[in-house]
Amino acid sequence: MNDISTDQLPATGNLRVGIAGIGARAELGTRVEASGLGKVVAAADPTLRGRERALRLFGADTTVVADHRQLLEITPPLDAVIVTSPDDTHAGIAVDLLRAGIPVYLEKPIATTAEDADSVLSTAAQTGTKLYVGHNMRHMAVVQLMRDVIQRGEIGEVKAVWCRHFVGNGGDYYFKDWHADRRHSTSLLLQKGAHDIDIIHWLAGGYTRNVVAMGDLAVYGAVTDRRDNSDQLMNDWFSLKNWPPLEQTNLNPVIDVEDISMVSMQLDNGVLASYEQCHFTPDYWRNYTIIGTEGRLENFGDSDGGVVRVWNQRSGYSADGDRSYPITGDADGHSDADQLTMTEFLRFVQHGEPTQTSPLAARNAVMTAIAATQSLRSGARPQAVPPVSDELLSYFQANQQAPVSPGRIHP
Repeated sequence: MNDISTDQLPATGNLRVGIAGIGARAELGTRVEASGLGKVVAAADPTLRGRERALRLFGADTTVVADHRQLLEITPPLDAVIVTSPDDTHAGIAVDLLRAGIPVYLEKPIATTAEDADSVLSTAAQTGTKLYVGHNMRHMAVVQLMRDVIQRGEIGEVKAVWCRHFVGNGGDYYFKDWHADRRHSTSLLLQKGAHDIDIIHWLAGGYTRNVVAMGDLAVYGAVTDRRDNSDQLMNDWFSLKNWPPLEQTNLNPVIDVEDISMVSMQLDNGVLASYEQCHFTPDYWRNYTIIGTEGRLENFGDSDGGVVRVWNQRSGYSADGDRSYPITGDADGHSDADQLTMTEFLRFVQHGEPTQTSPLAARNAVMTAIAATQSLRSGARPQAVPPVSDELLSYFQANQQAPVSPGRIHP
């Protein structure tokens, strides 16, 4: 299913890679050496704790600095840098690196404001420096499987995509640190939802142009036990025993993002889509329903052991559908997808190969999430999503996007 196989990679291992921001997602850097294409040799983090963690993750011989700009001074020069810093710092760090001619793996979302998202793309285009946005869900086994079913024509032409995201770990993941403060994340529709919005666009073959949304801070705003957790990382406080939601402790001092939201989208190709996100459910998984002109598909579970079912004959209630496809991969969450995504980035840097992820798509997912946030915070007022400029569209289609064959869905 996946377009990249680590078994086919040349084991050159000669790329010198840096990483900026040593938080919870910095473990992504361990995928560099596992790819056989390079090694993390330098790391930057403004905190002593982060720099110490870098040495544990990447080895005592790693060059560790406090500021990402110091990565530009390392000799021999770095071949690429992974940016896994907090979301609101993504754009500033990426722009500095791109201007210096260093290829960037930018953890999603690409940015937290519309202006920053377009600034990152413009800088990459103006400098000609390689930009990769880590939308790893495109490499998740369940997404690849659903995409394969669609491309085989089993449900006909896609007309509707519905996604329900049950964020069972939401209290631990998003309400105990900066994610809960809209000054740093804009909203969880952006921080969390941009990933699923990207997949909705990818499977539907178009980009959102109009949105309407509603949402609320329905649960976590009532929790009064608060603490500044900046001295910790998510792994320090995460526990499945942190339940029920109203009994959570040590939430972030500022909580002004929604913990439940619903978005309706109209895509530029006529597809209608919806996205629902809830951060206080007991279970943690995504459910997609995709309806076409000749049937529909739906996933039950989103990792190894789950299944994608297809209905394409008329019937009453039919729990098993007409066809069933097992999901194989991502047994440990999205770790398989992380490896495939990092490998794709390094091959892009080293060989210029086209990528399954797309900076254009990353930008459009963020723009959709921002418009949805504006809608839900303005009484569900409809919002238009601004399209990317023709210049940026042409640049990234010519320099990075995988070729589209007849019958293949895109973007």
